[in-house]
Amino acid sequence: MEQLKEILKYNEKFVKERAYAPYQAGSRPVKKMTLVACMDCRLIELLPKALNIKNGDAIIIKSAGGMVERPYGSVMKSILVSLYELGSEAVYVIGHSGCGMHGLEADKMIRDMKNRGIGEETFAGLENDGIDVKEWLCGFQSVEAQVRKSVSIVKNHPLLPKGTPVYGLVIDPKTGELKPAG
Repeated sequence: MEQLKEILKYNEKFVKERAYAPYQAGSRPVKKMTLVACMDCRLIELLPKALNIKNGDAIIIKSAGGMVERPYGSVMKSILVSLYELGSEAVYVIGHSGCGMHGLEADKMIRDMKNRGIGEETFAGLENDGIDVKEWLCGFQSVEAQVRKSVSIVKNHPLLPKGTPVYGLVIDPKTGELKPAG
């Protein structure tokens, strides 16, 4: 609650002083690009700087690991909205070295959930609903392979506009260096 109070107090001053003015931009990406990237906090400012983009230049979709896991999940839906409704013309899937999803073990995460109060009955209910929690919470073993898998899901989507370029990159969160995922 204290953090929220601090945020709201700061925001009141931010708005009153019109500090938002340098960030005003249109809702359509000027550089006509959509990025799918990890939610890692090290990439908040680094990723746009490394790509030479600023507010209004690109659509950025953030998810754990920067993964496109399913052809009909929310990440893919966001990509399609960006392409059809917001004017993007290219998709960049960007993973990063040192990602928390690399090597993530579902069993450990499930133990962590139980330690924070999620009961066994909740997991049993999910199983009854046909959800394989271990599979869903599993990370990946290779950032490059995961980026390639995500690129493949996007490229092979039946609703992707014909000719849309889809690229896979890996960024180093220490230096900002970008490399093709292969």
